[in-house]
Parts: sequence; structure tokens; C-alpha cells
Amino acid sequence: MADASPYILITALIASLMLIGANALYPQQGSVFGSLLSYDRLGGFFGVVTLLVTLFVTVSSVVVTNERPNAPLYYSLLSFTALGMLILSYAADLLMLFIAWELMSLPTYALAGFEKRRAQSNEAAAKYAIIGALSSAIILYAISLTYGFAGTTQIAPAVRAIASQPFNPLASTAILLFVVGFGFKMSIVPFHMWAPDAYEGAPPTISTLLAAATKKAGFVAAIRVLLAVTTVYAVTQNPVFSTANVFAVLALVTMTLGNIAALTQKSMTRLLAYSSIAQAGYILIGFVMYAYSTGVGGYQQEAIIGMTGSLFHVLNHAVMKGAAFLVASLVLFKLRRADVQAYGGLARRMPVSAFTLTVAFLALAGVPPLSGFWSKVLLFLSVLNGPYSWLAVAGILNSAFSMGFYAWIIKRMYMDESETTEKVNESTGFVVVFAVAVALIIGLGIFPGPAIAFAQNAIPTIFAR
Repeated sequence: MADASPYILITALIASLMLIGANALYPQQGSVFGSLLSYDRLGGFFGVVTLLVTLFVTVSSVVVTNERPNAPLYYSLLSFTALGMLILSYAADLLMLFIAWELMSLPTYALAGFEKRRAQSNEAAAKYAIIGALSSAIILYAISLTYGFAGTTQIAPAVRAIASQPFNPLASTAILLFVVGFGFKMSIVPFHMWAPDAYEGAPPTISTLLAAATKKAGFVAAIRVLLAVTTVYAVTQNPVFSTANVFAVLALVTMTLGNIAALTQKSMTRLLAYSSIAQAGYILIGFVMYAYSTGVGGYQQEAIIGMTGSLFHVLNHAVMKGAAFLVASLVLFKLRRADVQAYGGLARRMPVSAFTLTVAFLALAGVPPLSGFWSKVLLFLSVLNGPYSWLAVAGILNSAFSMGFYAWIIKRMYMDESETTEKVNESTGFVVVFAVAVALIIGLGIFPGPAIAFAQNAIPTIFAR
């Protein structure tokens, strides 16, 4: 008898996605559970993103986990991760945020090592669990300092309390700890070291979840806490170490190091991992002008454009990177190889997978008229006419540089010869996900207006009141 657990989870995810999507488009502003959760457009935006990726992963996993006796455990862990990400998206209290963070993280440690007979999978799970526990401990310590300083764990009152006393040592320490803790989950440099090993060792479908979903949950936590606090509080009196400058340096280093490292990889999973790190750098560009605008009292339009670009790129990256990782998952499942040489002549053996990967790579590089082009345009426009115009130049150069390794893989798939011309059966579940992902990438590129409006409408709820 076929296992029903994946289909139960798929049904629950579709129903949740419809409900969250409807609430995100037509929100009833308010809070529940004693103001521990706040259902607003920002939470709805990230809820849609994380649930969509989880749905992609679940549908794709059906064929991978078929006839495995521990499949129900796999899907139960996946469901707890989805629940944690969803609660995290709406968290309005620091302790609730931490509980949701752990509910999201703990199942992923087990999922990363789910192929327990593979030494590489066990190693990845161990590294990921250690780094994850460290980041959780840092965040919890930051929360305790915040409570000691503000006397509350509610995000809104805590932000107001921190803003009322600038340059307080406790508040500054808490903010720096939040930067480090959230930095690990967002895999921004220099807190990225766990990502390539964890992505490579985890089952490929779980690598998709880590790169395209849990990473986005890290961003919503950073936006609700870190961005809200740092835009109303100066950590030091030295203008060189302003919040905007810190975000600008992190964005530059993250996207540059990620792209350079990706160019040298021989494993497709590691290439995608470093590429994902680089994409986090692009997302941080929107944070720069938002922080700078709040600090100087100007550039409001640029700040709105920047954060719209960041949120839009979060959505785009979830779809683009999710599709790319799932192609790598199917290639590994069918060909038993993860090296880039396995992609030689792939277009003749697995045409749907090759086309999906091509579209995803072109979108990640920012080639028009695909969706990634528009989010990058918004991000670069936000800093083009201000003091951080150099960041736009760096972003454009990095995008052009990334096209080098993306085009190299595309060339291998369509122009190189394969070891055999035997056709490979591309599983139906994967093909359905690929079709939806490609439709979203092309559709949001040709008609970006609704997605841009969806992202822009979430901006007013960034700052807790």
C-alpha cells in the first residue's frame, strides 16, 4: 500500500498557501495569542514564499522517498519545518521568534543527515547542527540582553526602548549579537562557512529547502528585528561604522566572495551553494538605502525601491534557486552523479531538466526579461543616485561575472557530448514542479507589476509600531 503521508502534506500545504495568500493580499491587520503573532503583509509575503518552496520540495520528494520505510518520518519533519517558518514569518515577540526558529531548525538538522548510511550526509548534519546551535545560542543571548535592557520581549516596545537610549553598551552588544546570529542563517559572509558543506551532504531535496526556504525565514527574522532596530539606533558614534555602511560592506563582500567561489567548484551542489551566498549579498543591497534613509531623513523613495527590490528578490531567488537545486536533485537521483561533468549533453538526455536549469541560471544572472532581472534593477536603482552608487556598479559587475559559470554549465548541457545518448525518464513530480517554476520565472519577468506591488505593500509593516 502506498504511503499517504506526502499527499496529506501536499494537501495541507496547498490549503495553507491559499489561505495565507488570500490574507496577504487582503490582510486583516491584527495580532493573536496575546500579541505574540502579528498577521500582516510582511508575514504573509514570507509565508507564501516559504510554503511555496516547501510544496516544491514535497512534490519532488515523492519519487525520491518512494518505498522507503522511514518516509513518514521524512514528511513529518518537513511539516514541522514548514510550521516553524510560518510562525517565524508572523512572530511579533522575541521569545516566540526564538521558539519558531528552533521549530524550523531542529527538524532540518535531522533532515540534513537523513541518508544516515552516507558518511558525507552525517558529516553535513553534524556541522549544520553545531553551527545552528551556536547561532541559536547567540540569538537567545541577544534576546536576554534585550529583555534586561527593555524589560519586554515584545519586538515593538523593545525597538522603542532601544531607540530612546542611543549608544547604550547593552543595546549595542545585543544588536551585534543579532547580526551574528541572523547572519549564520542568512549565510552572509563571514558567517557562510557551513552552507556549502551542509548543502552538499544533505539529500538534494533538503538542500533545496535550506537554500530557498529556511534561508528566507532567516531574512524575515532579520527584517523584523535587526533592520527595525538598526534603522532607529546607532551602534557607535563614529559615522564610518553606521548601519548602512555595515550593510553595504556585507553586501559587497558576500556577493563577490560567493560568485568567485562558485566559479571554481566542480560539484554542482557546491556551485549552487556559493551562488546562493552571492544572492544573499544582492538582497542586502536593499537594506543599505533603507537604513541610510532612516538615519539621514532623506532618500525615502530610494529606500522604498530598495526594500521592494529586496523582497521581490527573496521571492525570485526562492523560485530560481529552488528550481536549480531540484534539477541537481533529479540529476543525482537518476545519474548518480553530482559533478558538473555529468551535465555534458544533458539537454539530449533530460531536456526538461536542462531547459529548467537554463531558465533558472539566466534569471539568477539577471538576464531580461526573466524575473531576476527586475528585482536586480530595483536593487541597483535604489543605490544608484546616492552615496552608495559604487554598490550598484559592484552589483552589475558581479552579475556579469556570475554569467561566466552559469553560461559554462548551459554550454555543457547543450553543446558538449554526453557519455551516452540514452534518454532518462524525468519523474512526473519533478516535471510538474519544473513547469510551475519556469512559468513563474518567465511570468513574473513579463508581468512583474503584481509581484512588485505585493512586495511594496509589505514594506509599511516592516517597522513594529
